[in-house]
Amino acid sequence: MESLTRWMGRVASASVLGAAAIATAGLLQAPPAQAQVAYGSYVGVGGAVGLTNDAATGRGNNFSGVLAGRYRFLTMPISLRGQAFLFGGNFAVVPTVSYDVPLNWNLDAYLGAGVSFAGGGDTPSPVGNQTAFVLQPGVDYMFPNSNLVAFGNAIFAFDAYREGSNMAISVQGGVGIQF
Repeated sequence: MESLTRWMGRVASASVLGAAAIATAGLLQAPPAQAQVAYGSYVGVGGAVGLTNDAATGRGNNFSGVLAGRYRFLTMPISLRGQAFLFGGNFAVVPTVSYDVPLNWNLDAYLGAGVSFAGGGDTPSPVGNQTAFVLQPGVDYMFPNSNLVAFGNAIFAFDAYREGSNMAISVQGGVGIQF
C-alpha cells in the first residue's frame, strides 16, 4: 500500500511539472501583447486636497472642487490636460501636456508638465497663490463597457506661494465621462 501511495505521489508530481513545462513553453511562444493607451478624451469632476501651506504665513487651502479634462491625440501617446480648482476660497487653473504610458487595456499612467495660474486672493488654492511651473503624475482608468473614467493625480507646483516661495502639493481624484 505504501509503494502504491508513493507511486501515485510521483505520478502526480510529474504531471504537475509536465503541465507547468507545457504552459511555460506556450507562454514563451505566444506573441507579445501590445497594450494600447486607454482610449478616449474625457471631462470630469472631483475633489482636491492641498497637502502644503505657505511657509511664511501658514495659510493654505486643504479642500477644493475640481473640474478636469483630457484631450488625447489618437496617433501619439500625448494628451492635453486641464484642471480647474473651484469652491475652495481661491481659483486656479492648471493646463498640462502629458506623456501617457499604457499599463493595460483600461489603465494608463502619465507624467504631465505645465503651469498653474492661481488667483491672487489671500487664501491660497491647493496649488498655491501665484503662477508656477508644475509636474503632474497620475493615472486614468477607463471602466470596461462604459463611458466612465476614474482619474487620480498629484500636482507639484514649484515656488507656488507668494510669501513663502515653497512648493505646493495637491492630490486630486474624480470621475469623468468619455467623449
